[in-house]
Amino acid sequence: MTGTALLALISLGTVGGAHLLSRARWTWRTPRTGIALWQALGLCWGVATIGALLGLALLPYGSGVLGGLPGLYDDQAARLGAVEVAALLSAVSLTGVLLVMLMYALVQVVRDRRRHRALLALVSRRDSAVPGTLVVDHPGAAAYCVPGVRSSKVVVSAGTLALLDRGELAAVLAHERAHVRERHDLVLLPFTSLRQVFPQFRLVARCLDAVELLIEMAADDRARTGRPPRDLATALLRFAAARPAAAPSGTLGVAAHGKIPVMARVNRLLEPEPLPRPARVAATVAVPIIAGLPLLLLVLPH
Repeated sequence: MTGTALLALISLGTVGGAHLLSRARWTWRTPRTGIALWQALGLCWGVATIGALLGLALLPYGSGVLGGLPGLYDDQAARLGAVEVAALLSAVSLTGVLLVMLMYALVQVVRDRRRHRALLALVSRRDSAVPGTLVVDHPGAAAYCVPGVRSSKVVVSAGTLALLDRGELAAVLAHERAHVRERHDLVLLPFTSLRQVFPQFRLVARCLDAVELLIEMAADDRARTGRPPRDLATALLRFAAARPAAAPSGTLGVAAHGKIPVMARVNRLLEPEPLPRPARVAATVAVPIIAGLPLLLLVLPH
Protein backbone atom coordinates (compact mmCIF):
# COMPACT_ATOMS: atom_id res chain seq x y z
CA MET A 1 0.00 0.00 0.00
CA THR A 2 2.85 2.38 0.81
CA GLY A 3 4.37 2.08 -2.66
CA THR A 4 1.00 2.64 -4.32
CA ALA A 5 0.40 5.73 -2.21
CA LEU A 6 3.87 7.04 -3.04
CA LEU A 7 3.25 6.51 -6.76
CA ALA A 8 -0.04 8.41 -6.48
CA LEU A 9 1.70 11.26 -4.65
CA ILE A 10 4.46 11.35 -7.26
CA SER A 11 1.85 11.48 -10.02
CA LEU A 12 0.17 14.46 -8.36
CA GLY A 13 3.57 16.00 -7.67
CA THR A 14 4.52 15.88 -11.34
CA VAL A 15 1.42 17.90 -12.18
CA GLY A 16 2.51 20.56 -9.71
CA GLY A 17 6.06 20.32 -11.00
CA ALA A 18 4.87 20.80 -14.58
CA HIS A 19 2.94 23.89 -13.51
CA LEU A 20 6.05 25.38 -11.88
CA LEU A 21 8.41 24.37 -14.68
CA SER A 22 6.12 25.82 -17.35
CA ARG A 23 6.47 29.21 -15.66
CA ALA A 24 10.17 28.91 -14.83
CA ARG A 25 12.65 31.30 -16.43
CA TRP A 26 15.86 29.79 -15.10
CA THR A 27 15.53 27.00 -17.68
CA TRP A 28 16.14 29.65 -20.37
CA ARG A 29 19.69 29.91 -19.03
CA THR A 30 20.33 26.19 -19.61
CA PRO A 31 17.79 25.01 -22.20
CA ARG A 32 19.23 21.53 -22.72
CA THR A 33 18.93 20.79 -19.02
CA GLY A 34 15.41 22.20 -19.10
CA ILE A 35 14.49 19.90 -21.98
CA ALA A 36 15.89 16.90 -20.10
CA LEU A 37 13.87 17.89 -17.02
CA TRP A 38 10.70 18.06 -19.08
CA GLN A 39 11.37 14.63 -20.55
CA ALA A 40 12.05 13.19 -17.09
CA LEU A 41 8.90 14.82 -15.71
CA GLY A 42 6.77 13.44 -18.54
CA LEU A 43 8.15 9.93 -18.08
CA CYS A 44 7.70 10.22 -14.31
CA TRP A 45 4.05 11.24 -14.68
CA GLY A 46 3.22 8.40 -17.05
CA VAL A 47 4.97 5.68 -15.04
CA ALA A 48 3.72 6.95 -11.67
CA THR A 49 0.10 7.34 -12.79
CA ILE A 50 -0.10 3.94 -14.47
CA GLY A 51 1.91 2.38 -11.64
CA ALA A 52 -0.42 3.81 -8.98
CA LEU A 53 -3.46 2.39 -10.78
CA LEU A 54 -1.78 -1.00 -11.17
CA GLY A 55 -0.66 -0.92 -7.54
CA LEU A 56 -4.25 -0.31 -6.42
CA ALA A 57 -5.49 -3.12 -8.65
CA LEU A 58 -2.88 -5.56 -7.31
CA LEU A 59 -3.28 -4.73 -3.61
CA PRO A 60 -4.96 -8.10 -2.88
CA TYR A 61 -1.73 -9.86 -3.88
CA GLY A 62 0.40 -7.83 -1.48
CA SER A 63 3.62 -7.95 -3.50
CA GLY A 64 3.70 -4.60 -5.22
CA VAL A 65 3.22 -4.01 -8.92
CA LEU A 66 5.86 -6.24 -10.45
CA GLY A 67 5.45 -8.93 -7.80
CA GLY A 68 1.67 -8.95 -8.06
CA LEU A 69 1.41 -9.50 -11.81
CA PRO A 70 2.26 -13.26 -11.66
CA GLY A 71 -0.42 -13.74 -8.99
CA LEU A 72 -2.96 -11.88 -11.12
CA TYR A 73 -2.17 -14.19 -14.02
CA ASP A 74 -2.17 -17.39 -11.95
CA ASP A 75 -5.62 -16.95 -10.40
CA GLN A 76 -7.09 -15.11 -13.39
CA ALA A 77 -7.92 -12.01 -11.32
CA ALA A 78 -10.15 -13.97 -8.95
CA ARG A 79 -9.16 -11.81 -5.95
CA LEU A 80 -10.07 -8.51 -7.56
CA GLY A 81 -13.09 -6.57 -6.34
CA ALA A 82 -14.95 -3.84 -8.20
CA VAL A 83 -12.47 -1.12 -7.20
CA GLU A 84 -9.46 -3.21 -8.20
CA VAL A 85 -11.03 -4.14 -11.55
CA ALA A 86 -11.79 -0.46 -12.26
CA ALA A 87 -8.20 0.49 -11.41
CA LEU A 88 -6.81 -2.26 -13.63
CA LEU A 89 -9.01 -1.25 -16.56
CA SER A 90 -8.03 2.40 -16.05
CA ALA A 91 -4.32 1.51 -16.09
CA VAL A 92 -4.68 -0.58 -19.24
CA SER A 93 -6.83 2.08 -20.93
CA LEU A 94 -4.47 4.94 -20.10
CA THR A 95 -1.47 2.94 -21.30
CA GLY A 96 -3.25 2.05 -24.52
CA VAL A 97 -4.43 5.60 -25.20
CA LEU A 98 -0.97 7.09 -24.60
CA LEU A 99 0.73 4.53 -26.86
CA VAL A 100 -1.89 4.77 -29.60
CA MET A 101 -1.80 8.57 -29.64
CA LEU A 102 1.99 8.54 -29.70
CA MET A 103 1.94 6.25 -32.72
CA TYR A 104 -0.79 8.36 -34.32
CA ALA A 105 1.29 11.52 -33.85
CA LEU A 106 4.32 9.76 -35.34
CA VAL A 107 2.39 8.50 -38.36
CA GLN A 108 0.85 11.94 -38.88
CA VAL A 109 4.24 13.66 -38.78
CA VAL A 110 5.80 11.12 -41.16
CA ARG A 111 2.89 11.53 -43.58
CA ASP A 112 3.09 15.33 -43.47
CA ARG A 113 6.83 15.28 -44.09
CA ARG A 114 6.53 12.85 -46.98
CA ARG A 115 3.90 15.07 -48.56
CA HIS A 116 6.02 18.18 -48.04
CA ARG A 117 9.14 16.52 -49.47
CA ALA A 118 7.16 15.64 -52.58
CA LEU A 119 6.04 19.26 -52.85
CA LEU A 120 9.60 20.52 -52.39
CA ALA A 121 10.78 18.24 -55.18
CA LEU A 122 8.46 20.16 -57.49
CA VAL A 123 8.89 23.77 -56.38
CA SER A 124 12.34 24.09 -54.78
CA ARG A 125 15.71 24.74 -56.39
CA ARG A 126 19.37 24.75 -55.45
CA ASP A 127 21.32 27.98 -55.06
CA SER A 128 25.10 28.31 -54.97
CA ALA A 129 24.75 31.05 -52.35
CA VAL A 130 23.36 28.49 -49.86
CA PRO A 131 24.90 25.09 -50.65
CA GLY A 132 23.09 22.11 -49.20
CA THR A 133 19.90 24.12 -48.81
CA LEU A 134 16.68 24.14 -50.82
CA VAL A 135 15.32 27.49 -51.97
CA VAL A 136 11.63 28.14 -52.58
CA ASP A 137 10.77 31.11 -54.79
CA HIS A 138 8.42 32.91 -52.44
CA PRO A 139 8.66 36.59 -51.42
CA GLY A 140 7.77 35.92 -47.77
CA ALA A 141 10.33 35.15 -45.07
CA ALA A 142 10.64 31.44 -44.32
CA ALA A 143 13.36 29.18 -42.97
CA TYR A 144 12.71 25.70 -41.64
CA CYS A 145 13.97 22.13 -41.63
CA VAL A 146 12.26 18.89 -42.60
CA PRO A 147 13.82 16.23 -40.33
CA GLY A 148 14.16 12.67 -41.54
CA VAL A 149 15.74 9.34 -40.66
CA ARG A 150 17.87 8.97 -43.78
CA SER A 151 18.04 12.56 -44.96
CA SER A 152 16.87 15.93 -43.71
CA LYS A 153 16.20 19.12 -45.65
CA VAL A 154 16.84 22.73 -44.74
CA VAL A 155 14.61 25.12 -46.67
CA VAL A 156 14.66 28.90 -47.08
CA SER A 157 12.57 31.20 -49.22
CA ALA A 158 13.82 33.69 -51.77
CA GLY A 159 12.36 36.34 -49.48
CA THR A 160 14.72 35.20 -46.72
CA LEU A 161 17.74 35.49 -49.03
CA ALA A 162 16.73 39.07 -49.79
CA LEU A 163 15.93 39.89 -46.16
CA LEU A 164 19.14 38.74 -44.42
CA ASP A 165 22.78 39.54 -44.92
CA ARG A 166 25.41 36.81 -45.19
CA GLY A 167 26.16 36.54 -41.47
CA GLU A 168 22.49 36.51 -40.49
CA LEU A 169 21.70 33.88 -43.09
CA ALA A 170 24.56 31.67 -41.91
CA ALA A 171 23.26 31.91 -38.34
CA VAL A 172 19.73 30.98 -39.40
CA LEU A 173 20.98 27.97 -41.37
CA ALA A 174 23.09 26.88 -38.39
CA HIS A 175 19.97 27.13 -36.22
CA GLU A 176 18.02 24.85 -38.54
CA ARG A 177 20.87 22.35 -38.80
CA ALA A 178 20.97 22.24 -35.00
CA HIS A 179 17.32 21.16 -35.02
CA VAL A 180 18.20 18.40 -37.46
CA ARG A 181 21.34 17.24 -35.67
CA GLU A 182 19.75 17.11 -32.22
CA ARG A 183 16.46 15.59 -33.49
CA HIS A 184 14.32 18.15 -31.73
CA ASP A 185 11.34 16.80 -33.64
CA LEU A 186 11.55 13.59 -31.61
CA VAL A 187 11.76 15.59 -28.39
CA LEU A 188 8.49 17.35 -29.26
CA LEU A 189 6.62 14.23 -30.35
CA PRO A 190 5.53 12.89 -26.91
CA PHE A 191 4.39 16.34 -25.79
CA THR A 192 2.44 16.84 -29.01
CA SER A 193 0.70 13.49 -28.57
CA LEU A 194 -0.04 14.29 -24.91
CA ARG A 195 -1.79 17.48 -25.99
CA GLN A 196 -3.88 15.41 -28.39
CA VAL A 197 -4.85 13.09 -25.52
CA PHE A 198 -5.73 15.97 -23.16
CA PRO A 199 -6.68 18.91 -25.43
CA GLN A 200 -8.94 20.43 -22.78
CA PHE A 201 -6.19 20.93 -20.20
CA ARG A 202 -4.39 24.28 -20.46
CA LEU A 203 -1.45 22.96 -18.45
CA VAL A 204 -0.65 20.43 -21.18
CA ALA A 205 -0.64 23.20 -23.80
CA ARG A 206 1.62 25.33 -21.59
CA CYS A 207 4.01 22.40 -21.20
CA LEU A 208 4.23 22.00 -24.97
CA ASP A 209 4.82 25.74 -25.41
CA ALA A 210 7.60 25.66 -22.80
CA VAL A 211 9.34 22.73 -24.49
CA GLU A 212 9.04 24.38 -27.91
CA LEU A 213 10.67 27.53 -26.56
CA LEU A 214 13.52 25.60 -24.92
CA ILE A 215 14.13 23.73 -28.17
CA GLU A 216 14.40 27.01 -30.06
CA MET A 217 16.79 28.37 -27.42
CA ALA A 218 18.91 25.22 -27.57
CA ALA A 219 19.17 25.61 -31.35
CA ASP A 220 20.01 29.30 -30.86
CA ASP A 221 22.91 28.31 -28.60
CA ARG A 222 24.28 25.96 -31.24
CA ALA A 223 23.85 28.55 -33.97
CA ARG A 224 25.80 31.26 -32.15
CA THR A 225 28.81 29.01 -31.56
CA GLY A 226 31.75 30.43 -33.50
CA ARG A 227 29.88 33.50 -34.77
CA PRO A 228 28.67 36.81 -33.36
CA PRO A 229 25.40 36.28 -31.47
CA ARG A 230 24.17 39.57 -32.91
CA ASP A 231 23.83 37.89 -36.33
CA LEU A 232 21.15 35.49 -35.13
CA ALA A 233 19.53 38.10 -32.88
CA THR A 234 19.18 40.52 -35.80
CA ALA A 235 17.87 37.74 -38.03
CA LEU A 236 15.20 36.87 -35.47
CA LEU A 237 14.10 40.49 -35.27
CA ARG A 238 13.95 40.76 -39.06
CA PHE A 239 11.84 37.59 -39.20
CA ALA A 240 9.52 38.91 -36.50
CA ALA A 241 9.07 42.19 -38.36
CA ALA A 242 8.35 40.32 -41.59
CA ARG A 243 5.61 38.29 -39.83
CA PRO A 244 6.43 34.93 -41.38
CA ALA A 245 3.78 32.28 -41.78
CA ALA A 246 3.90 29.24 -39.51
CA ALA A 247 6.31 26.52 -40.59
CA PRO A 248 4.61 23.65 -42.46
CA SER A 249 3.26 20.78 -40.37
CA GLY A 250 5.97 18.31 -39.41
CA THR A 251 8.80 20.85 -39.74
CA LEU A 252 10.73 23.11 -37.36
CA GLY A 253 11.19 26.78 -38.22
CA VAL A 254 13.52 29.48 -36.98
CA ALA A 255 10.52 31.65 -36.08
CA ALA A 256 7.80 29.07 -35.84
CA HIS A 257 4.83 31.06 -34.53
CA GLY A 258 3.77 33.95 -32.38
CA LYS A 259 3.57 31.89 -29.18
CA ILE A 260 7.37 31.68 -29.02
CA PRO A 261 8.58 35.03 -27.57
CA VAL A 262 11.20 36.33 -29.96
CA MET A 263 12.44 39.04 -27.59
CA ALA A 264 13.22 36.46 -24.90
CA ARG A 265 15.45 34.67 -27.41
CA VAL A 266 17.04 37.90 -28.61
CA ASN A 267 17.78 39.12 -25.08
CA ARG A 268 19.48 35.90 -24.03
CA LEU A 269 21.58 35.95 -27.21
CA LEU A 270 22.78 39.50 -26.60
CA GLU A 271 23.03 39.29 -22.81
CA PRO A 272 23.60 35.64 -21.87
CA GLU A 273 23.33 34.74 -18.18
CA PRO A 274 24.65 31.20 -17.68
CA LEU A 275 23.14 29.31 -14.77
CA PRO A 276 25.56 29.04 -11.82
CA ARG A 277 27.40 25.74 -11.80
CA PRO A 278 25.87 24.42 -8.51
CA ALA A 279 22.35 25.04 -9.82
CA ARG A 280 23.18 23.45 -13.17
CA VAL A 281 24.66 20.37 -11.46
CA ALA A 282 21.64 20.08 -9.16
CA ALA A 283 19.24 20.26 -12.12
CA THR A 284 21.26 17.67 -14.03
CA VAL A 285 21.30 15.29 -11.06
CA ALA A 286 17.55 15.74 -10.64
CA VAL A 287 16.86 14.36 -14.13
CA PRO A 288 17.68 10.66 -13.45
CA ILE A 289 16.15 10.88 -9.97
CA ILE A 290 12.83 12.18 -11.32
CA ALA A 291 12.77 9.62 -14.13
CA GLY A 292 13.99 6.69 -12.06
CA LEU A 293 12.04 7.00 -8.79
CA PRO A 294 8.67 5.69 -10.08
CA LEU A 295 10.45 2.89 -11.96
CA LEU A 296 12.13 1.88 -8.70
CA LEU A 297 8.79 1.82 -6.89
CA LEU A 298 7.36 -0.44 -9.59
CA VAL A 299 10.11 -2.99 -9.04
CA LEU A 300 10.30 -2.95 -5.24
CA PRO A 301 7.81 -5.07 -3.26
CA HIS A 302 5.44 -3.07 -1.07
